[in-house]
Amino acid sequence: MRFSIFHNLGAPGRLGEYHRVLDEAREFARAADEAGFWSIWYTEHHFGHESYELIPNPVLMGADIAARTRDIRIGQAANIATFWHPLRLAEDIAHLDHASGGRVEVGLGRGLYGREALNLNDLADPRDQEQNRALFDETVEVLKKAWTNRFFEHSGRFYTFPAPGVQWQHPLSPATPEFTEDGVITKLAVTPQPLQRPHPPLWQVIDSPRSITAAAEQGVQGLFWMPPVSELKERFRLYRDSAQAAGRSLALGEGIGLVRDVFVADTMEQARAQFEQAVLTSYRWITHWRGLGNLMEAGEQLTDQELSYEFLEQRNLLVGTPEHVAGKIEQLRDELNLQHLLLWTTHPGLEHRHAMRSLELFTEKVMPRFTGAGA
Repeated sequence: MRFSIFHNLGAPGRLGEYHRVLDEAREFARAADEAGFWSIWYTEHHFGHESYELIPNPVLMGADIAARTRDIRIGQAANIATFWHPLRLAEDIAHLDHASGGRVEVGLGRGLYGREALNLNDLADPRDQEQNRALFDETVEVLKKAWTNRFFEHSGRFYTFPAPGVQWQHPLSPATPEFTEDGVITKLAVTPQPLQRPHPPLWQVIDSPRSITAAAEQGVQGLFWMPPVSELKERFRLYRDSAQAAGRSLALGEGIGLVRDVFVADTMEQARAQFEQAVLTSYRWITHWRGLGNLMEAGEQLTDQELSYEFLEQRNLLVGTPEHVAGKIEQLRDELNLQHLLLWTTHPGLEHRHAMRSLELFTEKVMPRFTGAGA
């Protein structure tokens, strides 16, 4: 089984010392690299004066971490593709792929918050889901063209590349049929192209059946988070079956990464005492928009449930002693054939020393049970 880190920088009350928050994230990443974790993933959020989500650019964050680590792969969970100019995103990721020595995993998302979308790209307005999806799909199409072709062109609903009618005359760049016609640019080249060919692996944060099906059909790996095991079974099966219908033979659990809220301590009581408020802060923030529907068991009706630690604990938390957490992972492996687990420990407000101790305990006492060796 692969183990990775999902890292959201959240630090309520500490916006004025963001440099120290970054130093803590760097220490966590270096420890994960030394412990043998496969990858580390950073989020993208904007305008977060509340300090619950503090990374505006996961590519830039990834470049910082890549320079300080050796082996761990660098992912984004996710680049909100609808907020980016597709050519800029293509260039930046390709640059990071070279800077990291080919360690990039490209995570993409459509965006959830109107505060972000309407101030970065009003075409991404999440209130218009059909347009948001169309913009996402076209952005991904442009990324793939830019990464896999020496010269490319694109004409779609939202973007046309190259811009029509641009003249090109320069003695150090002679016009050729590859990219010009009658002195006008007809194709573009994104440089550099990625180190990994044809491009770095693609992932998408997916929840709905429509998104799961589309990702599986297109060969994009899926990232899941909230649902309990009973509901995840249906989503894992849908991903597998959709991939097979598109001619890709996958085992259950293949091509999927699952984010789980993970915290390890010496006792169950200590784990809850140190982690409870931090994990509840994340869920109170996110479920304000999402609601609790994504936390229901298969067939369970959403009625008057209230968000609480007990409510989460029985559904999706991996929090407790090493033995308890290992048992929860065994359940995920046995019921879902889970092959890739991403640990989210760094919830907003969790003390850094507790996060580091949890990582140490997981590395020493949990991970070896599933990797067949020490870290």
